[in-house]
Amino acid sequence: MDERHEAATRHTPVMLDRCVELLAPALSRPGALAIDGTLGMGGHSEAILERCPEARVVGIDRDPQAIALASARLARFGDRFVAHHSEYDDVEGALEAAGAEIADGVLLDLGVSSLQIDDAERGFSYAQDAPLDMRMNPGDPVTAADILRDADERELTRILRDYGEERFALKIARSIVRRRESEPFERSSQLVDVVRASIPAAQRVHGGNPAKRTFQALRIAVNRELEVLEDAIRAAIEGVAVGGRVVVMSYHSLEDRIVKHAFAAGAESTAPPGLPIVPDADQPYLALLTRGAEKASVEEAEANPRSKPVRLRAVERIRPTPPERLRRIA
Repeated sequence: MDERHEAATRHTPVMLDRCVELLAPALSRPGALAIDGTLGMGGHSEAILERCPEARVVGIDRDPQAIALASARLARFGDRFVAHHSEYDDVEGALEAAGAEIADGVLLDLGVSSLQIDDAERGFSYAQDAPLDMRMNPGDPVTAADILRDADERELTRILRDYGEERFALKIARSIVRRRESEPFERSSQLVDVVRASIPAAQRVHGGNPAKRTFQALRIAVNRELEVLEDAIRAAIEGVAVGGRVVVMSYHSLEDRIVKHAFAAGAESTAPPGLPIVPDADQPYLALLTRGAEKASVEEAEANPRSKPVRLRAVERIRPTPPERLRRIA
């Protein structure tokens, strides 16, 4: 199977039509630029290039395998597509790679990609025994096994509680510390066994695999996902021109909360209530394009189970960010 066909068949892009529909009005002028901050296997980028014939796309991904697969898939678009190997908060680097100063649209499809989940040796899935790696960029220095070896009980508890919203974080952390004294954590099956034994049997009946939250928490910690997301949202908003749009898809509440707050901060006036004239510095600089967070349709969720948890939010830039407000969010 060639790389172009492999990329097209291994992943079904989530809410594809809706993403393009939201971005298209900002991508209609000749030379318009979209940044696909989470390129993956290039499905969203391909649709943008096909349906917005005046637009160019620069795709960011920290995974070199994704860059290779997506680049092969999108080679037919010539210089309308450029790949940029970096983390998705590197909007400045993406603009430089595209030879541009500003973008017209930014798309972020957060979380772990099908490419990473489906490759057992990457260690993202609790359903398959594999090395405890979980790095989205294989060149990064810290793996999940490193965290399980080095973090103390307090830090492990914080990671599981804050990033996995795990009720039994302390109990699992204690079990990990106790188990690693006699046996290092190297395989995902070892971690699944410890988590399962740490959670009361009555709590294991519902909600799928009890290790799901622990694996999510470790993945977020290994890849610094929430820190990168906070930087990426600011960079995306500041990286689009007036009239430009930012579309973000989140897959768990921690991500969605960051996106919601960043968008709300830009869409609300900061002036005290009752002022007859709102100063420019307090005017909103974003307009919400979605009412709350949109979900995948029932039909899409049934056809593509990975779309079930998605929450999509989108905004349009309506004016430059006032310098005073930039300083507050920096």
